[in-house]
Amino acid sequence: MSVFPVLNFDLDMDFKTVQENNTTKIWDAFRQKYVKLTPEEWVRQHVAHYLLKKNYPKPLIALEKKLTVNGLTKRFDILVFDSTNHPFLLAECKSPDVQIDEKTLNQVLIYNRQLKAPYLMITNGLTHYYLHINEKEINFIPNLPDFETG
Repeated sequence: MSVFPVLNFDLDMDFKTVQENNTTKIWDAFRQKYVKLTPEEWVRQHVAHYLLKKNYPKPLIALEKKLTVNGLTKRFDILVFDSTNHPFLLAECKSPDVQIDEKTLNQVLIYNRQLKAPYLMITNGLTHYYLHINEKEINFIPNLPDFETG
């Protein structure tokens, strides 16, 4: 994994990879298949496993699913559901070389108009931002929220 930087997560993971047609693929335990290892996927896999470490239940974590935004098909990175199957946390993952900025924040807010998760995470693997959204305001919070059962 030396091509990708060490990320800012408290994880001790040995990710399983294979070479296929000159492409490195990483095992995604959530989607139950190998996926192309890109810098963004490197971050996505770290976030997903970090959520497990923080006691988020694996069956309630979805990776890279489609959603429709303004008539366009998009894909969210990670969505965690609460135990009543309502969106709880939407995570937007960027490549480590991508700065987290207002454009990134706007992207995740647009996705969340459809999903309505009360918590957001935005990360490039090196810098993480967490937000709480209620009906009237958006607030930055210092840490990943504890998983709630609904």
